[in-house]
Amino acid sequence: MAPLLDTPIVSLTTLPVQPDSPITPLEETPIVLVSNNVILPNRIQTAGTIVISPTTGKIINVLPEIVPAERFPPGTEYTDYSPKFLMPGLVDAHVHLNEPGWRTEWEGFDTGTKAAAFGGVTTVIDMPLNAIPPTTTIENFNEKLKAADNACWVDVGFYGGVIPGNEEELLPLVKAGVRGFKCFLIESGVDEFPCVTSEDVAKAMEKLKDSSTVLMFHAEMIPPIAASVGDAVLHSEPPAAPTGPLNAYQTFLESRPQSFETYAIEQILALAPYAPDLQLHVVHLSAGEGVDLVKKAHANGIKLSAETCFHYLTLAAEDIEDGDTRHKCCPPIREGSNREFLWDALKDGTITTVVSDHSPCTPDLKMLPNNGGSGDFFEAWGGVSTVGLGLSVLYTEGRKRGVDLPTMAEWTSYNTAKQVGLLGQKGALADGYDADICVFDPEATFTVTTADMHFKNKVTPYEGKELHGRVCETWLRGKRIYSAETGFEKGGPMGELLLAKN
Repeated sequence: MAPLLDTPIVSLTTLPVQPDSPITPLEETPIVLVSNNVILPNRIQTAGTIVISPTTGKIINVLPEIVPAERFPPGTEYTDYSPKFLMPGLVDAHVHLNEPGWRTEWEGFDTGTKAAAFGGVTTVIDMPLNAIPPTTTIENFNEKLKAADNACWVDVGFYGGVIPGNEEELLPLVKAGVRGFKCFLIESGVDEFPCVTSEDVAKAMEKLKDSSTVLMFHAEMIPPIAASVGDAVLHSEPPAAPTGPLNAYQTFLESRPQSFETYAIEQILALAPYAPDLQLHVVHLSAGEGVDLVKKAHANGIKLSAETCFHYLTLAAEDIEDGDTRHKCCPPIREGSNREFLWDALKDGTITTVVSDHSPCTPDLKMLPNNGGSGDFFEAWGGVSTVGLGLSVLYTEGRKRGVDLPTMAEWTSYNTAKQVGLLGQKGALADGYDADICVFDPEATFTVTTADMHFKNKVTPYEGKELHGRVCETWLRGKRIYSAETGFEKGGPMGELLLAKN
């Protein structure tokens, strides 16, 4: 084989590589994937060759041309995927897998991560609530790790939770490997994960101020009727009272207006000085009116980032039929005009990441009329099931707005990996990174059926919708774990648990 050293190598010197990541020389027979469409960092799209060590599962080399098969040793596993795209596996930084505990009827590590693999997602970060117990103490975290062991089809990281009174647990959880913390500024809907007050947040910030972690907020708060009310409003005032039929989506939407989100973000900004070096993050931003507040934070040097979700970018309130509670989530899916503010905020970098916020439940809890339910949006469980469908959902709408795949990869892989401290290992096709690869066909179309839903409960607002672009294969650390032609890897789950090194 002719040496590869005379072939120009993509310059990726700006990308961090973990210092303990082994970089295997070409002394073994590599795995080689090529295409005339490879997505590299910095939104680069090029013909390319990805050389993988089968021993370490790491990328050895990325070359900005298609190197022919004869340049490699006999026996090399060589696949040309042209004209399909080779892109980094998605890092979904907001997923509820609900294990351990009785809510595994809703989802679990096996089914949730299998659904992720179907959709080109190679890493998910599990949220701390909806499992019983929640990830709010070291003891609870250890139960979570036991449940996840040998059960995951993709790699999984974990968030901890901030609830009233658990501030002494936060640094031990950081040391144990959680990748951030989530809190609610409004009641979460589950008793074991209550919302926090500004005093609770200040205590958490004091504990975390010198940690390289992230403090995340479910940013909804009910604006007080008077300045003197303060935090008591969280407990004394329910969401706005319904003003119309309970099965009408408009009634539900009006009960959680954009002011809930903007008021919460204002409170976050007011608390930021308690820990100026701590990264703060708004999860699932749905309110276009909140975008200017995030911009204000950036202008003032506040370390605040924001994510939005596939459903906020693709669904619209005016299209939701009465009783179709598959669309219920909090904060709510808003009007189509609001949706465009979110797209614009992604394009200009105000919002940096797109995630699923996969939050499933059993069909009976959705109270769907076709399942014998009332269609009451106020009684139905809130959450949209999306994991495994997100890339196709995003591409379907993004292409209409002139957004290319390299940009979408930045939002769903590179930036999400950066958010959770995995850049250097995940989120890019680059030397020394895990060979986590999504093979994507942008020309394919399909109509979503239950066969495309590998999460436990087959309930999603995307059922019956035609989507553009389909995941053909998913590779995790140099091994194909899913193929649209042959299904899932017969050897079973091979995902690893990604504990942060602190």
